[in-house]
Amino acid sequence: MIYVKKPNELDKMRVAGKLTGDALKHIEEKIKPGVTTAQINKWIHEFITSQNATPSFLGYHGYPASACVSVNDVVVHGIPGDRVLQEGDIVSVDVGVIKNGWQGDAARTFAVGKISPEAQKLIDVTRECFFEGIKHARNGRRLGDLSSAIQRHAESHGYGVVREMIGHGIGRQMHEDPAVPNFGKEGTGVMLKTGYTIAVEPMINAGTFKIKFEPDGWTTRTADGSLSAHYENTIAIRDGEPEILTL
Repeated sequence: MIYVKKPNELDKMRVAGKLTGDALKHIEEKIKPGVTTAQINKWIHEFITSQNATPSFLGYHGYPASACVSVNDVVVHGIPGDRVLQEGDIVSVDVGVIKNGWQGDAARTFAVGKISPEAQKLIDVTRECFFEGIKHARNGRRLGDLSSAIQRHAESHGYGVVREMIGHGIGRQMHEDPAVPNFGKEGTGVMLKTGYTIAVEPMINAGTFKIKFEPDGWTTRTADGSLSAHYENTIAIRDGEPEILTL
């Protein structure tokens, strides 16, 4: 069942969403060579809790940290630790916030120092995929219109679109209906309605779309060792353009 948010509930989601976006802004300038992934997690945790909010990832299905910090070929769910970021790395940071019982979810991929043109292009195209997709995120459109737009844009650059990991509805719970794939066919899927709130999150690989899972049960890597980038925002469906709650 997809839950339509009332105006007062959307107001609460705007607060959670703003904090989520602010958490990512908070760490953007701190990400540089020599920083560990654990430090990034610490900064995220301290920021969220300083706002009288709760990191929604911490303890979620047993996840041990407040942020997912995924370096280079790690697609998603990288567990923060003692890994030291090096010049030329790219690092995806995924953050969730609970404030007054409502959720926000967003992710960005950051450059660590000076990166290759190829890595920068992957980051840029992944972000473009999000904005290409949400052109179709409005009342009366099919979810497949959004998904297919993301896939077309990524594949036009020769990139792989991850299949196993997808976006999702969001509200009081981190993961709600509907599922929001980054691939699909136009004119298919759920009919979007005003008041739906979804997390749209292209996960785009420089090589194959295939992934592999590490024994820790969380860390997910590209199957061929190619770079991967991630860009996510929580959005609210409206009659016209969607509202991005985490920017």
